[in-house]
Amino acid sequence: MRHIILFFIWLGIGQISYAQEVRYETVENISYVDETASAYAKEQCKLDIHYPTSGENNPVVIWFHGGGLTGGKKEIPDFLKEKGLVVVGVGYRFSPNVKVEDIIHDAAKATSFVMKNARKYRGDVDNIFISGHSAGGYLALMITLNKTYLEAEGLDADELAGIIPFSAQTITHFTARKEQGIDEKQPTIDELAPLFWVRKDAPPIILFTGDRELELLGRYEENAYLKRMLSIVGHEKHKLVEFQGYDHGMVYPGLPILVKEINRLVKEKE
Repeated sequence: MRHIILFFIWLGIGQISYAQEVRYETVENISYVDETASAYAKEQCKLDIHYPTSGENNPVVIWFHGGGLTGGKKEIPDFLKEKGLVVVGVGYRFSPNVKVEDIIHDAAKATSFVMKNARKYRGDVDNIFISGHSAGGYLALMITLNKTYLEAEGLDADELAGIIPFSAQTITHFTARKEQGIDEKQPTIDELAPLFWVRKDAPPIILFTGDRELELLGRYEENAYLKRMLSIVGHEKHKLVEFQGYDHGMVYPGLPILVKEINRLVKEKE
């Protein structure tokens, strides 16, 4: 009996010691624009980074918040904290203060900042993933499929390890259509649609949506169309995950699967 008690005491101490080994810190309101930016850009274009203070080469996930490109705020989802990841929550400018094209450039600048500074926060520059919900997922797809946005920052979108958007708009975003005087229920595909930029050589893409019968407008079908077109052009690493029973606000059931998919993709590269 004494040996059993000692064993459990030892096990408990070991667990406490392990828990204390990895600590995390959050640095907030880091600007990713330079001094020539407008006052509005300096106010909005900031990011927060949650990272482990020990160890090296942790996968990085960049999270763009939702809000229709007209609102919202930068966030680091609680579920992603202390999962062995460097998590970056990005803020960006909003319509109608700026055009949708400008917001996409913000997303590219933020991603560029992370790609160039990941090592400072114990991140693995070879395993940087982009994610985000709704409008955030749209931004993730746009800066990956249309390589010109990151090229303007001196980077190659194909260096990203994977794109995992949550319920992203894949046709022209409704806010971009509004800029053109087009109703949100009138679907269009132009240069501001991820579908317009489908390409064979894009990084791995995993599309998350809510239930096709509960999602916002045709959001499931948009993602299914993108998946189909990726297959047609010969893109090899993509899939669509539908969270049945969940509507457009399917962030939580998606977050555990996001972590699982990041770990899988990292392991596949080893």
